[in-house]
Amino acid sequence: MKNLYLATGLAMALVQPASAEVRINGFANLVGGITSSDDSLYGFSDEIDFSEQSLFALQVSSNVSDKLTATAQLLARGNEDFDVEFEWAYLSYQVNDKVAITAGRVRTPLFRYSASLDVGYSQHWISAPNGMYNVPANNLDGIRIDYSTFQGDWEIYLQGAYGTFSNPVFGGDFEGKNTFVLTAEATYDWFKVRGVYGVAKSTLSGIAEAEAALQAISTASQPLAEYLRLDDDTSTFSGVGIDIDHFTWFIGSEYTLIDIEDSFFSEQTAFYVTAGIRRGKWTPAVTYETFDSNNDIKGLSFLTPFPAPVQQALLPAVAGVQVVNMSEYDILSASVRYDLEANIALKAELTKRNDDLDSQGDATLLRFAVNYVF
Repeated sequence: MKNLYLATGLAMALVQPASAEVRINGFANLVGGITSSDDSLYGFSDEIDFSEQSLFALQVSSNVSDKLTATAQLLARGNEDFDVEFEWAYLSYQVNDKVAITAGRVRTPLFRYSASLDVGYSQHWISAPNGMYNVPANNLDGIRIDYSTFQGDWEIYLQGAYGTFSNPVFGGDFEGKNTFVLTAEATYDWFKVRGVYGVAKSTLSGIAEAEAALQAISTASQPLAEYLRLDDDTSTFSGVGIDIDHFTWFIGSEYTLIDIEDSFFSEQTAFYVTAGIRRGKWTPAVTYETFDSNNDIKGLSFLTPFPAPVQQALLPAVAGVQVVNMSEYDILSASVRYDLEANIALKAELTKRNDDLDSQGDATLLRFAVNYVF
């Protein structure tokens, strides 16, 4: 219902002034992929698929006044049967040439490519590193303040966002309340550095297996079950990034850490480095990424008061609710982009995943894509 009110209000803002100019543009990613043998990666299998990462989007915007702009982005994803949803829907007020205030459903400023995450045409790869960018908080229902200025030869860009998010994850619902994110970015000619910190009150619900395990644990230790349950717990997100772009060649890297200390959730670290060269219409690149949430079992101190047989009986449930969230792997990708037209890019990408915990997670994926904007 909240999203309906938001969409209705935005639609009224878009159509109210009869003389206002309405701008319509969009983008699309047509992506095909196939893995080798019985591998599975990013939703692709050994049967070629054209819907898993394909999408189509329209963005409509209008100047409500000299300082107020209404924007809505409608997006249809192939892996959701191309059902159309509001990805963004917001009103933006330009206070002055340095400050803008945006309210509604906005992109959470977590990553280097957050603002253009779905716009494949704007990137050299087919998709941003999945282990890092696939988080449930990429969109935020709330308010964001953008501030930009210059300090000497440095361009400074600050963003602060506050609101809530809710997304499906692990077959359940992950919700974040009182979410606050602060991003700082500084650019000097070809060099850019950024940092981000975020905090939220997070709740994970609707996962039958986890609820059953926690219920079993609570019969022996209610405090342990409450410790492991992810219910209104403080989650933190932090990250840093560096980009060097000399136009004919570039290199970029990001590192992020996500932690929800008082819960079964295992700390996650993600890292990537990417580099490429631009030669005419061609952009070959290579990307290396790592993801690690393989950590020690949490909450074992709650078991120490119990006799050894009881500890042994509880340990499988305590460990089981956590190990399903643990993963450790690295991925190496080689990609090439060819700019067919000013608004059309053709891409191919070969990805090799090496799973450090389970060789069944090893996979090789070949993808190809057509990205365009209009």
